[in-house]
Amino acid sequence: MSELRSRADDQQKIYQRWAPVYDRVYRGILRDGHRKLAALAAAAGTDILEIGVGTGLTLGHYPRHCRVTGIDISDHMIARAREKARREKLHHVQALDVMDAHALTFADRSFDVVCLPFVITLIPEPERALDECARVLRPGGEIILASKLGDGAGLQGAIETAVAPLVRHIGWSSAFRIHRIVAWAERRGDFAAADILPVFPNGFFKIIRLKQRGRAG
Repeated sequence: MSELRSRADDQQKIYQRWAPVYDRVYRGILRDGHRKLAALAAAAGTDILEIGVGTGLTLGHYPRHCRVTGIDISDHMIARAREKARREKLHHVQALDVMDAHALTFADRSFDVVCLPFVITLIPEPERALDECARVLRPGGEIILASKLGDGAGLQGAIETAVAPLVRHIGWSSAFRIHRIVAWAERRGDFAAADILPVFPNGFFKIIRLKQRGRAG
């Protein structure tokens, strides 16, 4: 079994355990990030793809004029997101589907914005997933990520690296470095980091906006 498949299977098991209690554990601590990410996405465009939609904690924060599609690798999470969308009458949510971020089934240039709320650090091959985000993005669109994104510096960086194997068991990563995302954008040449914004609690989480330069054709 490939390392990628093994990690995906591990994540499925983690999400299956966490799906029933995810909202209770994370709703409060992630609320500020979810609200700001949704507001930035709505300001950037109407057709929005959310990767790693989970149980749908972000869905209610998008303005109702938006058209939101959500995907997640976990069928357990998607089931709860669908129930939330029905229960809360989130009619702006167009579809919620199980899908691998490394191989999106959408056509090129399908969305104005692609959002990744608190998921990029958990994707086995984040650069490959970001390439897929770029493919389905329309010219001039944005990729917006919210996550625990450190710079690896000083004592905090050492602590993040030390605890990485432990927090992976609850579906998190503490060792992912923000420079990986910036480096991806620089290598491609068609994206620029428009903003890196601190969010609650006290900048522990961050939002990064990657603005795509308009493409001809």
